[in-house]
Amino acid sequence: MTHIYVTGVSKAYKIYQKKTDRLIEWLVLMIQRRHKEKWILKDINFKINEGETVGIIGVNGAGKSTLLKLVTGTARATTRTIDISGRVAAMLELGMGFHSDFTGRQNVYMSGQLLGYTIDQLNASMPEIESFAEIGDYIDQPVRVYSSRMQVRLAFSVATAIRPDILIIDEALSVGDAYFQHKSFERIREFRRKGTTLLLVSHDKQAIQSICDRAILLSKGEVAMEGEPESVMDYYNALLADKDKKYIKVSNADGKKATLLGTGEARISRLGLFNAESESIENVQVGQVITLKVAIKIEQPIEELVVGYAIKDRLGQPVFNTNTHHLKRVLNNLPAGKKLEYNFEFPANLGVGSYSIAVALHSSDTHVARNYEWRDLALVFTGINPSKQPFIGVSWMPPTLEIKE
Repeated sequence: MTHIYVTGVSKAYKIYQKKTDRLIEWLVLMIQRRHKEKWILKDINFKINEGETVGIIGVNGAGKSTLLKLVTGTARATTRTIDISGRVAAMLELGMGFHSDFTGRQNVYMSGQLLGYTIDQLNASMPEIESFAEIGDYIDQPVRVYSSRMQVRLAFSVATAIRPDILIIDEALSVGDAYFQHKSFERIREFRRKGTTLLLVSHDKQAIQSICDRAILLSKGEVAMEGEPESVMDYYNALLADKDKKYIKVSNADGKKATLLGTGEARISRLGLFNAESESIENVQVGQVITLKVAIKIEQPIEELVVGYAIKDRLGQPVFNTNTHHLKRVLNNLPAGKKLEYNFEFPANLGVGSYSIAVALHSSDTHVARNYEWRDLALVFTGINPSKQPFIGVSWMPPTLEIKE
Protein backbone atom coordinates (compact mmCIF):
# COMPACT_ATOMS: atom_id res chain seq x y z
CA MET A 1 0.00 0.00 0.00
CA THR A 2 1.29 3.46 -0.96
CA HIS A 3 2.27 5.67 1.98
CA ILE A 4 4.74 8.19 3.37
CA TYR A 5 5.60 7.82 7.06
CA VAL A 6 7.83 10.48 8.63
CA THR A 7 8.68 9.67 12.25
CA GLY A 8 10.86 11.81 14.51
CA VAL A 9 12.93 13.09 11.58
CA SER A 10 15.52 15.82 12.16
CA LYS A 11 18.16 17.27 9.87
CA ALA A 12 21.31 19.17 10.78
CA TYR A 13 24.09 20.53 8.61
CA LYS A 14 27.69 20.87 9.80
CA ILE A 15 29.08 24.40 9.76
CA TYR A 16 32.88 24.74 9.59
CA GLN A 17 34.65 28.05 10.23
CA LYS A 18 37.60 27.15 7.98
CA LYS A 19 37.93 24.87 4.98
CA THR A 20 40.69 22.86 6.65
CA ASP A 21 38.54 22.06 9.69
CA ARG A 22 36.60 19.42 7.78
CA LEU A 23 39.81 17.60 6.78
CA ILE A 24 41.28 17.81 10.28
CA GLU A 25 38.09 16.44 11.79
CA TRP A 26 38.07 13.57 9.32
CA LEU A 27 41.76 12.72 9.90
CA VAL A 28 41.32 12.49 13.68
CA LEU A 29 38.12 10.43 13.21
CA MET A 30 35.85 12.96 14.92
CA ILE A 31 37.80 12.80 18.18
CA GLN A 32 38.33 16.53 17.89
CA ARG A 33 35.06 18.16 16.88
CA ARG A 34 35.64 21.24 14.73
CA HIS A 35 32.14 22.06 13.52
CA LYS A 36 28.87 23.50 14.75
CA GLU A 37 25.50 21.98 13.90
CA LYS A 38 22.70 24.00 12.33
CA TRP A 39 19.39 22.19 12.79
CA ILE A 40 17.08 22.74 9.83
CA LEU A 41 14.38 20.28 10.91
CA LYS A 42 13.52 19.09 14.40
CA ASP A 43 11.44 16.03 15.26
CA ILE A 44 9.08 16.06 12.27
CA ASN A 45 6.19 13.57 12.47
CA PHE A 46 3.35 12.97 10.01
CA LYS A 47 1.72 10.21 7.97
CA ILE A 48 0.32 10.36 4.45
CA ASN A 49 -1.78 7.37 3.45
CA GLU A 50 -2.68 6.10 0.00
CA GLY A 51 -4.70 8.58 -2.05
CA GLU A 52 -4.26 11.49 0.35
CA THR A 53 -3.23 14.96 -0.81
CA VAL A 54 -1.19 16.94 1.72
CA GLY A 55 0.17 20.46 1.39
CA ILE A 56 3.23 21.83 3.19
CA ILE A 57 3.44 25.56 3.83
CA GLY A 58 5.75 27.92 5.70
CA VAL A 59 7.90 30.99 5.24
CA ASN A 60 11.20 30.81 3.38
CA GLY A 61 13.73 29.04 5.58
CA ALA A 62 11.13 27.02 7.46
CA GLY A 63 12.60 23.76 6.15
CA LYS A 64 10.08 22.83 3.44
CA SER A 65 12.55 22.08 0.64
CA THR A 66 14.87 20.22 3.02
CA LEU A 67 11.97 18.03 4.10
CA LEU A 68 11.12 17.19 0.49
CA LYS A 69 14.75 16.28 -0.20
CA LEU A 70 14.63 13.86 2.73
CA VAL A 71 11.34 12.37 1.54
CA THR A 72 12.64 11.86 -2.00
CA GLY A 73 15.98 10.47 -0.81
CA THR A 74 18.21 13.18 -2.29
CA ALA A 75 19.37 13.96 1.27
CA ARG A 76 19.65 11.85 4.42
CA ALA A 77 18.03 12.57 7.75
CA THR A 78 20.32 13.14 10.74
CA THR A 79 17.97 11.27 13.07
CA ARG A 80 15.35 8.55 12.49
CA THR A 81 14.06 7.46 9.09
CA ILE A 82 11.39 8.00 6.47
CA ASP A 83 9.35 5.05 5.18
CA ILE A 84 7.97 5.36 1.64
CA SER A 85 6.04 2.75 -0.31
CA GLY A 86 5.29 3.26 -4.00
CA ARG A 87 6.89 4.72 -7.14
CA VAL A 88 7.73 8.38 -6.61
CA ALA A 89 7.85 11.19 -9.18
CA ALA A 90 9.17 14.51 -7.89
CA MET A 91 9.65 18.06 -9.11
CA LEU A 92 11.88 19.71 -6.53
CA GLU A 93 13.76 22.23 -8.62
CA LEU A 94 13.18 23.83 -12.01
CA GLY A 95 14.62 21.63 -14.74
CA MET A 96 16.10 19.18 -12.22
CA GLY A 97 18.05 16.54 -14.11
CA PHE A 98 18.21 18.58 -17.33
CA HIS A 99 21.50 19.20 -19.12
CA SER A 100 21.63 22.61 -20.76
CA ASP A 101 23.60 21.45 -23.82
CA PHE A 102 21.23 18.60 -24.66
CA THR A 103 17.95 19.03 -26.50
CA GLY A 104 14.60 18.84 -24.78
CA ARG A 105 13.99 15.42 -26.33
CA GLN A 106 17.34 14.08 -25.10
CA ASN A 107 16.62 15.46 -21.65
CA VAL A 108 13.24 13.73 -21.62
CA TYR A 109 15.05 10.40 -21.95
CA MET A 110 17.68 11.27 -19.35
CA SER A 111 15.38 12.69 -16.70
CA GLY A 112 12.74 10.08 -17.46
CA GLN A 113 15.18 7.26 -16.69
CA LEU A 114 16.14 9.04 -13.44
CA LEU A 115 12.46 8.88 -12.53
CA GLY A 116 12.47 5.14 -13.18
CA TYR A 117 10.87 5.04 -16.65
CA THR A 118 12.10 2.47 -19.17
CA ILE A 119 13.12 3.41 -22.71
CA ASP A 120 10.01 1.66 -24.04
CA GLN A 121 7.78 3.66 -21.69
CA LEU A 122 9.44 6.90 -22.76
CA ASN A 123 9.12 6.02 -26.46
CA ALA A 124 5.41 5.34 -25.96
CA SER A 125 4.90 8.49 -23.87
CA MET A 126 6.90 10.91 -26.03
CA PRO A 127 3.95 12.12 -28.17
CA GLU A 128 1.92 12.85 -25.03
CA ILE A 129 4.89 14.62 -23.38
CA GLU A 130 5.35 16.84 -26.46
CA SER A 131 1.65 17.56 -26.67
CA PHE A 132 1.25 18.45 -22.99
CA ALA A 133 4.39 20.63 -22.82
CA GLU A 134 3.34 22.64 -25.89
CA ILE A 135 6.83 23.95 -26.64
CA GLY A 136 6.69 23.12 -30.36
CA ASP A 137 9.97 22.82 -32.27
CA TYR A 138 11.92 23.76 -29.15
CA ILE A 139 11.71 20.10 -28.13
CA ASP A 140 14.71 19.53 -30.46
CA GLN A 141 16.61 22.66 -29.37
CA PRO A 142 19.19 22.82 -26.52
CA VAL A 143 17.61 23.49 -23.12
CA ARG A 144 19.95 26.47 -22.64
CA VAL A 145 17.77 28.46 -25.07
CA TYR A 146 14.59 27.68 -23.09
CA SER A 147 12.82 30.23 -20.93
CA SER A 148 12.06 29.24 -17.34
CA ARG A 149 8.43 28.70 -18.34
CA MET A 150 9.42 26.30 -21.11
CA GLN A 151 11.64 24.35 -18.71
CA VAL A 152 8.87 23.92 -16.15
CA ARG A 153 6.43 22.86 -18.88
CA LEU A 154 8.78 20.12 -20.06
CA ALA A 155 9.83 19.05 -16.57
CA PHE A 156 6.22 18.69 -15.40
CA SER A 157 5.26 16.84 -18.58
CA VAL A 158 8.04 14.28 -18.01
CA ALA A 159 7.32 13.86 -14.29
CA THR A 160 3.63 13.20 -14.96
CA ALA A 161 3.90 11.29 -18.25
CA ILE A 162 3.01 8.10 -16.40
CA ARG A 163 0.79 8.36 -13.34
CA PRO A 164 3.03 7.73 -10.32
CA ASP A 165 1.99 6.21 -7.00
CA ILE A 166 3.33 9.31 -5.25
CA LEU A 167 3.76 12.76 -6.82
CA ILE A 168 5.84 15.38 -4.96
CA ILE A 169 5.89 18.96 -6.22
CA ASP A 170 7.83 21.92 -4.85
CA GLU A 171 7.25 25.56 -5.83
CA ALA A 172 8.39 24.92 -9.41
CA LEU A 173 4.89 25.29 -10.87
CA SER A 174 4.66 28.88 -9.65
CA VAL A 175 7.13 29.81 -12.40
CA GLY A 176 4.80 28.67 -15.17
CA ASP A 177 2.36 30.94 -16.97
CA ALA A 178 -1.29 31.14 -15.87
CA TYR A 179 -2.51 28.91 -18.70
CA PHE A 180 -0.09 26.12 -17.87
CA GLN A 181 -0.79 26.41 -14.14
CA HIS A 182 -4.47 25.72 -14.84
CA LYS A 183 -3.54 22.86 -17.13
CA SER A 184 -1.07 21.26 -14.72
CA PHE A 185 -3.39 21.55 -11.71
CA GLU A 186 -6.12 19.86 -13.71
CA ARG A 187 -3.73 16.94 -14.31
CA ILE A 188 -2.94 16.90 -10.57
CA ARG A 189 -6.67 16.73 -9.82
CA GLU A 190 -7.01 13.89 -12.33
CA PHE A 191 -4.20 11.96 -10.60
CA ARG A 192 -5.88 12.60 -7.27
CA ARG A 193 -9.17 11.18 -8.54
CA LYS A 194 -7.31 8.07 -9.70
CA GLY A 195 -5.68 7.51 -6.30
CA THR A 196 -2.22 9.08 -6.57
CA THR A 197 -0.77 10.21 -3.24
CA LEU A 198 0.21 13.87 -3.51
CA LEU A 199 2.65 15.97 -1.47
CA LEU A 200 2.60 19.64 -2.49
CA VAL A 201 4.68 22.59 -1.31
CA SER A 202 3.19 25.93 -2.26
CA HIS A 203 2.55 29.48 -1.05
CA ASP A 204 -0.60 29.50 -3.17
CA LYS A 205 -3.48 29.55 -0.69
CA GLN A 206 -6.05 28.68 -3.34
CA ALA A 207 -4.03 25.66 -4.52
CA ILE A 208 -3.58 24.29 -1.00
CA GLN A 209 -7.22 24.76 -0.04
CA SER A 210 -8.74 23.49 -3.28
CA ILE A 211 -6.56 20.40 -3.77
CA CYS A 212 -5.35 19.21 -0.36
CA ASP A 213 -7.10 17.06 2.23
CA ARG A 214 -4.71 18.25 4.95
CA ALA A 215 -2.04 20.90 5.37
CA ILE A 216 1.13 20.98 7.47
CA LEU A 217 2.63 24.29 8.61
CA LEU A 218 6.38 24.34 9.20
CA SER A 219 7.85 27.10 11.33
CA LYS A 220 11.52 27.28 12.30
CA GLY A 221 12.04 23.63 11.35
CA GLU A 222 9.14 22.29 13.40
CA VAL A 223 5.52 21.35 12.74
CA ALA A 224 3.59 24.36 14.04
CA MET A 225 0.16 23.07 13.01
CA GLU A 226 -1.42 20.22 11.05
CA GLY A 227 -5.03 19.86 10.02
CA GLU A 228 -7.78 21.07 7.71
CA PRO A 229 -6.26 23.36 5.01
CA GLU A 230 -8.40 26.43 5.68
CA SER A 231 -7.58 26.47 9.40
CA VAL A 232 -3.86 25.94 8.78
CA MET A 233 -3.71 28.68 6.15
CA ASP A 234 -5.55 31.07 8.48
CA TYR A 235 -3.05 30.35 11.25
CA TYR A 236 -0.16 30.78 8.79
CA ASN A 237 -1.50 34.19 7.71
CA ALA A 238 -1.82 35.12 11.39
CA LEU A 239 1.85 34.27 11.97
CA LEU A 240 2.82 36.46 9.01
CA ALA A 241 0.75 39.35 10.37
CA ASP A 242 1.89 38.99 13.98
CA LYS A 243 4.60 41.65 13.80
CA ASP A 244 3.72 43.05 17.22
CA LYS A 245 3.85 39.56 18.84
CA LYS A 246 0.75 40.25 20.94
CA TYR A 247 -1.38 37.15 20.75
CA ILE A 248 -2.55 34.38 18.48
CA LYS A 249 -5.31 32.08 19.72
CA VAL A 250 -6.89 29.06 18.09
CA SER A 251 -10.43 28.03 19.03
CA ASN A 252 -13.13 25.79 17.62
CA ALA A 253 -15.89 27.26 15.46
CA ASP A 254 -18.48 25.11 13.73
CA GLY A 255 -16.20 22.09 13.98
CA LYS A 256 -13.21 23.96 12.52
CA LYS A 257 -10.19 25.61 14.09
CA ALA A 258 -10.59 29.39 14.06
CA THR A 259 -7.69 31.81 14.46
CA LEU A 260 -7.93 34.97 16.58
CA LEU A 261 -5.09 37.47 16.31
CA GLY A 262 -4.42 41.06 17.32
CA THR A 263 -2.88 43.71 19.55
CA GLY A 264 -6.15 44.30 21.43
CA GLU A 265 -6.23 48.09 21.02
CA ALA A 266 -9.68 47.67 19.44
CA ARG A 267 -11.94 44.69 20.04
CA ILE A 268 -15.04 43.19 18.46
CA SER A 269 -17.67 43.08 21.19
CA ARG A 270 -20.55 41.66 19.14
CA LEU A 271 -21.34 40.66 15.56
CA GLY A 272 -24.07 38.92 13.61
CA LEU A 273 -26.00 38.54 10.36
CA PHE A 274 -29.49 40.07 10.14
CA ASN A 275 -32.34 40.18 7.63
CA ALA A 276 -34.38 43.24 6.59
CA GLU A 277 -36.54 42.85 9.72
CA SER A 278 -33.39 43.01 11.94
CA GLU A 279 -33.76 39.33 12.84
CA SER A 280 -30.61 37.27 13.40
CA ILE A 281 -30.26 34.64 10.67
CA GLU A 282 -28.12 31.59 9.87
CA ASN A 283 -29.79 30.62 6.56
CA VAL A 284 -29.46 33.16 3.75
CA GLN A 285 -31.57 33.01 0.60
CA VAL A 286 -30.01 33.59 -2.80
CA GLY A 287 -30.16 37.32 -3.54
CA GLN A 288 -31.52 38.22 -0.08
CA VAL A 289 -30.46 41.62 1.28
CA ILE A 290 -28.67 41.05 4.58
CA THR A 291 -26.69 43.14 7.07
CA LEU A 292 -23.44 42.25 8.78
CA LYS A 293 -23.35 44.13 12.09
CA VAL A 294 -20.01 44.57 13.86
CA ALA A 295 -19.94 46.22 17.30
CA ILE A 296 -16.52 47.53 18.34
CA LYS A 297 -15.00 48.92 21.52
CA ILE A 298 -11.81 51.00 21.43
CA GLU A 299 -9.62 49.75 24.29
CA GLN A 300 -6.70 52.16 23.76
CA PRO A 301 -6.41 55.40 21.75
CA ILE A 302 -5.74 54.65 18.07
CA GLU A 303 -4.91 56.95 15.19
CA GLU A 304 -6.80 55.02 12.52
CA LEU A 305 -9.46 52.32 12.30
CA VAL A 306 -10.28 50.22 9.26
CA VAL A 307 -12.94 47.51 9.47
CA GLY A 308 -13.03 44.73 6.88
CA TYR A 309 -14.75 41.44 6.23
CA ALA A 310 -14.20 38.46 3.94
CA ILE A 311 -16.78 35.91 2.80
CA LYS A 312 -15.31 32.46 2.07
CA ASP A 313 -16.80 29.25 0.70
CA ARG A 314 -16.62 25.88 2.47
CA LEU A 315 -13.07 25.29 1.15
CA GLY A 316 -11.89 28.65 2.45
CA GLN A 317 -11.68 30.18 -1.01
CA PRO A 318 -12.41 33.94 -1.01
CA VAL A 319 -15.77 34.89 -2.48
CA PHE A 320 -15.77 38.60 -1.63
CA ASN A 321 -13.49 40.82 0.49
CA THR A 322 -13.67 44.52 1.25
CA ASN A 323 -12.95 47.03 4.01
CA THR A 324 -13.67 50.63 4.98
CA HIS A 325 -10.36 51.77 3.47
CA HIS A 326 -11.57 50.73 0.02
CA LEU A 327 -15.04 52.11 0.84
CA LYS A 328 -13.37 55.42 1.84
CA ARG A 329 -14.89 55.40 5.34
CA VAL A 330 -11.78 55.36 7.57
CA LEU A 331 -12.10 56.79 11.09
CA ASN A 332 -9.20 58.61 12.77
CA ASN A 333 -8.07 59.58 16.27
CA LEU A 334 -10.43 57.42 18.29
CA PRO A 335 -10.20 57.66 22.12
CA ALA A 336 -10.25 54.75 24.58
CA GLY A 337 -13.74 53.69 25.62
CA LYS A 338 -15.47 54.75 22.38
CA LYS A 339 -18.07 52.31 21.07
CA LEU A 340 -19.01 51.93 17.40
CA GLU A 341 -21.32 49.78 15.31
CA TYR A 342 -20.67 49.09 11.64
CA ASN A 343 -23.57 47.90 9.48
CA PHE A 344 -22.55 46.40 6.12
CA GLU A 345 -25.67 45.86 3.99
CA PHE A 346 -25.43 43.87 0.76
CA PRO A 347 -27.36 41.43 -1.45
CA ALA A 348 -26.24 37.85 -0.84
CA ASN A 349 -25.73 36.89 -4.48
CA LEU A 350 -24.33 33.55 -3.42
CA GLY A 351 -24.91 29.96 -4.42
CA VAL A 352 -26.22 27.12 -2.28
CA GLY A 353 -23.69 25.90 0.30
CA SER A 354 -21.84 26.68 3.48
CA TYR A 355 -19.98 29.98 3.92
CA SER A 356 -17.95 31.70 6.61
CA ILE A 357 -17.15 35.34 7.36
CA ALA A 358 -13.83 36.62 8.69
CA VAL A 359 -13.74 40.08 10.28
CA ALA A 360 -10.70 42.31 10.87
CA LEU A 361 -9.96 45.58 12.67
CA HIS A 362 -6.72 47.25 11.60
CA SER A 363 -5.02 50.37 10.30
CA SER A 364 -4.12 51.14 6.68
CA ASP A 365 -5.49 49.09 3.78
CA THR A 366 -4.60 45.59 5.11
CA HIS A 367 -4.26 43.89 8.50
CA VAL A 368 -0.51 43.40 7.92
CA ALA A 369 0.37 47.01 8.85
CA ARG A 370 -1.17 47.06 12.35
CA ASN A 371 -3.75 44.50 13.33
CA TYR A 372 -6.00 45.21 16.32
CA GLU A 373 -8.19 42.12 15.98
CA TRP A 374 -8.66 39.54 13.26
CA ARG A 375 -11.20 36.73 13.58
CA ASP A 376 -11.39 33.87 11.11
CA LEU A 377 -14.69 31.93 11.01
CA ALA A 378 -16.29 34.76 12.99
CA LEU A 379 -19.66 33.75 11.52
CA VAL A 380 -20.85 30.69 9.61
CA PHE A 381 -24.04 30.62 7.52
CA THR A 382 -25.77 28.50 4.88
CA GLY A 383 -26.87 29.66 1.45
CA ILE A 384 -30.26 28.27 0.37
CA ASN A 385 -32.30 28.64 -2.82
CA PRO A 386 -36.06 28.40 -2.19
CA SER A 387 -37.21 30.74 -4.98
CA LYS A 388 -34.62 31.32 -7.72
CA GLN A 389 -34.01 29.26 -10.83
CA PRO A 390 -31.56 26.39 -10.21
CA PHE A 391 -27.89 27.13 -10.88
CA ILE A 392 -24.44 25.83 -9.98
CA GLY A 393 -21.63 27.85 -8.39
CA VAL A 394 -20.91 30.23 -5.54
CA SER A 395 -22.11 33.39 -7.33
CA TRP A 396 -25.61 34.24 -8.49
CA MET A 397 -25.32 36.13 -11.77
CA PRO A 398 -28.66 35.69 -13.58
CA PRO A 399 -28.35 36.54 -17.27
CA THR A 400 -30.80 38.08 -19.70
CA LEU A 401 -31.13 35.95 -22.79
CA GLU A 402 -31.78 36.94 -26.38
CA ILE A 403 -31.95 34.38 -29.19
CA LYS A 404 -31.65 35.58 -32.77
CA GLU A 405 -32.11 33.72 -36.03
